[in-house]
Amino acid sequence: MHNIKESIKKTFPNTESSELKEIIFEVISQLDSGILRVAESTIDGWKINEWVKKSILMYFSLMKMYTYKLDPLEFHDKIPLKSRYKEKEVRVVPHAIARYGAYISKGVILMPSYVNIGAYIGENTMIDTWATVGSCAQIGKNVHLSGGVGVGGVLEPLQAEPVIIENDVFIGSRCIIVEGVRIERQAVLGAGVIITGTTKIIDVTGPFPIESKGLIPAFAVAIPGTYPKNFSSGVYQVTCVFIIGKRKESTDKKTSLNETLRKYSIAI
Repeated sequence: MHNIKESIKKTFPNTESSELKEIIFEVISQLDSGILRVAESTIDGWKINEWVKKSILMYFSLMKMYTYKLDPLEFHDKIPLKSRYKEKEVRVVPHAIARYGAYISKGVILMPSYVNIGAYIGENTMIDTWATVGSCAQIGKNVHLSGGVGVGGVLEPLQAEPVIIENDVFIGSRCIIVEGVRIERQAVLGAGVIITGTTKIIDVTGPFPIESKGLIPAFAVAIPGTYPKNFSSGVYQVTCVFIIGKRKESTDKKTSLNETLRKYSIAI
């Protein structure tokens, strides 16, 4: 693996070598099977594998456009779709689409949705109707992405971090999570939360508000909000996220979630 990594680093973005082409195809195959990941959890936090992102970009340059049919549908693209879901023990409802190079774990349910290359989806996660998981996004185990959720993708710039959603997280309907935002384990996002890398996240649970960006901490319960901001033409409301409470740490995640939604009257 070290040799593969070094070969990609030294030659990027050149793909002329036939030996390198085989290496790139092997990297994408390992992404597809979950052996490799764009980001991985370590004892020191999340590690981003930029060389894997480079491999995906090189793979795009190698692949040619072609037309293929899944009657009555027709596609014209460079990347094939995933297949053999029965063997993978994944439930796929028409018209769910996942591209080759994305890893879908055992027990995942794909309602009509879209999963892009480089993404990773952990066991027993639900990707609900019209939810999208962008390139390289990392989704943990037992996560629920509700209807219409948009998880942003990232390939360039290479140093940019992907969106990371950790285990047992609940994301409410129509949430948008982009620009390398991280949602830590067992957090709950109410419907309509929008988080970018620069969105203010304001913890209002104490006597004074605490502001942060880019991270929803473990067990946090978050809802959409606004705050006043001065512009040249006046004061206007700008979107933010309020952390209004904590989800209880419980072995029964579903019971804990239901109690949290009722307690805080969270729209899902």
